[in-house]
Amino acid sequence: MKRAAYSVSRVNAYIKNLFYADFLLHDICVKGEVSNCKYHSSGHIYFTVKDEKAAISAVMFATNRRGLSFYMREGDKVLVTGSIEVYERDGKYQLYAKEIQKDGEGSLYLKFEALKQELLEMGMFAEEYKKPIPKYIQTLGVVTAPTGAAVQDIRSIAERRNPYVQLILYPALVQGEGAKESIVRGIQTLDAMGLDAMIVGRGGGSIEDLWAFNEECVARAIFECETPVISAVGHETDTTIADFVADLRAPTPSAGAELAVCDIFELLNGMEQLRLGLWRAMERKRELACQRAGYLEHMLRGRSPQGQLNEKRQTALLLEERLTQAMQRRLTEAKHRLGILAGRFDGVSPAKKLSQGLAFVADEGGRRISGISKVKKGDLLQIHLQDGTIDAEAKGVRRNRFE
Repeated sequence: MKRAAYSVSRVNAYIKNLFYADFLLHDICVKGEVSNCKYHSSGHIYFTVKDEKAAISAVMFATNRRGLSFYMREGDKVLVTGSIEVYERDGKYQLYAKEIQKDGEGSLYLKFEALKQELLEMGMFAEEYKKPIPKYIQTLGVVTAPTGAAVQDIRSIAERRNPYVQLILYPALVQGEGAKESIVRGIQTLDAMGLDAMIVGRGGGSIEDLWAFNEECVARAIFECETPVISAVGHETDTTIADFVADLRAPTPSAGAELAVCDIFELLNGMEQLRLGLWRAMERKRELACQRAGYLEHMLRGRSPQGQLNEKRQTALLLEERLTQAMQRRLTEAKHRLGILAGRFDGVSPAKKLSQGLAFVADEGGRRISGISKVKKGDLLQIHLQDGTIDAEAKGVRRNRFE
């Protein structure tokens, strides 16, 4: 009897379904050592997890890289959480990683989260308990290792930003046995000195190296400290309980020094800019005041008694000139009219008639005799000539023969 034959792809698909049906493989944590670790340009990480007896291929896709908080290297002991699935094309199964932790950090992480939740519920992280960091400090306490890079960075930055700030170092153990007690003593000692601010921290390291700053006694010492505390532990990606309790978190010790110490040279430059701005504002005020004073002086001169008198005099002179011109025009017009009337009267003037040889005859009462009907024989007459008057008596009256 001939057996049924299956294609490779069908067999691989069948095996894949078997893996998929096992829910244990959907969310599994594998413990081992990293080998053949390669960071691909696409962002994916390909590696192998092995122990002394076996190995399994693994991959962490770029979309899951947030589940990796450290740079994975050959030989790292890790806990890889993810799913095991079959890659049909090659007929291989591999571990698809979603989260990777260094071996030994898992229990510490749970301890960290438990203490964090406990202190959160106690209100030790509440914003209302946070004290502001003074902007301009004169004394700065530092609790850290005396020989580490952290203290050197803090000294260098503080001196560069403000050489007048006094640094007081408490040389503390920052890792290992006795570290938490040493840090607590340092915080309490510097707090009793009445400093302006305090930096508590150290350089980077593994979670075990930084664990002293996750201890409850250190958190309580920071919370009870009257001096404003800046937590500056590890690198920017490191987070400790001390960061949550402190009044201010700095991503690194260097950043802590920059947050604590004001840049005095920037301050002096700012003050100089303010001084220049104030001087310019005063100059503008002075110029405006001078302009207003000149305007008021001009207005005062115009409204002073002497000024008003001069103005009235000027107005009077102007009116006098206008009146003189008007009178002159009236006189000229009158003279012109008089000349016209004189010409008219000259034609009918008795004196002119008399100068032409004519006479003016009047009765003895001086009344003009306009015709012979007014005269009878024997009447006394007055005959007015150009050079005198003749008294005469009418000898007779006769009419013109043409009438």
